[in-house]
Amino acid sequence: MAISTGLMLLALMLLLALLLKPIAEKYNIPFAGLLVVTGFVGSEILVYFGVDTGVRYDSFHDLILFVFLPLLIFEAAFKIDAGQLLKHLIVILFFAIPVMLLSTFVAATMIYYGIGHPTGFPWIAALLTGAMLAATDPVAVLEIMRKAGVPKRLCILLDGEALFNDATAIVTFSIFLYIAQHPMEDISILDASIRFMVVFFGGAIIGLFIGFTFLFLSRILHDYIQQAIVTLIAAYISYLVADSLNVSGVMSVLVAGMVLGRVIHHDFQDHEKRSFVDDFWSFNVYVAEAIMFLLMGVTITVGMFTDNWLAMLIGIAAVLIARGVG
Repeated sequence: MAISTGLMLLALMLLLALLLKPIAEKYNIPFAGLLVVTGFVGSEILVYFGVDTGVRYDSFHDLILFVFLPLLIFEAAFKIDAGQLLKHLIVILFFAIPVMLLSTFVAATMIYYGIGHPTGFPWIAALLTGAMLAATDPVAVLEIMRKAGVPKRLCILLDGEALFNDATAIVTFSIFLYIAQHPMEDISILDASIRFMVVFFGGAIIGLFIGFTFLFLSRILHDYIQQAIVTLIAAYISYLVADSLNVSGVMSVLVAGMVLGRVIHHDFQDHEKRSFVDDFWSFNVYVAEAIMFLLMGVTITVGMFTDNWLAMLIGIAAVLIARGVG
């Protein structure tokens, strides 16, 4: 694809997102869901007229993992109240790790026996699916709770759990994927557990180091534009360094974001600087989500529903039961 064509598509997607945002707010529709549906409907219209978008589910794997994911995780960690989160860290980690893992295994068990095809859909496939589906995303619920005046402590618990939930799900998925790709290796439950701890907490240590390194840099830079650029560099450096060391890039970004967010929101007295950096990250996430969810919608086809409707129903039921148990 030519650069000019890519830029034109990018501009059109952002324009579409701008037009859809007021509609989502007016009719109280989840913005992400509206973007996905719009992408799906738009792609089906193009297919009807014989136009192939050329976009497939694996076309933007690297775009999501290395461009969008660090932005989304860093922004959420940067804006959370790190002080309150640390006060409730034990409770949050309990729900984000053991409860999340329990939900994963419950969902995997339901899916495995629900599909009932051990040869075509073995245990490792069920575990991979369970890890993908078990993560929670309480964004809409949190928004309603904040408007209803729910105590801040409960919002922090849910917000923090969602953050660490994502990290746990991605680490768990990566471990199951490694097992699936190396069927000849004898990997015990103990080996997998140790691997999980190393990847999860190794990423946190890398994020802590990079967060404090860029914290020093942020203290010697007084211009708020430079301050925003420091946070952007920290988001990508923390992810890429952790990923290159085979530990969790998500945990690294999460911790680095919390460190820098804590300092910028509480230590710096310049309200204009804090406001600019917050707006800068709101812009980054808006663009990332708009492109990501529209592309997700484009990759969906009618055939996915007609050919796999039973598997989808089993997956939905498994997730609901797993979340009820967890």
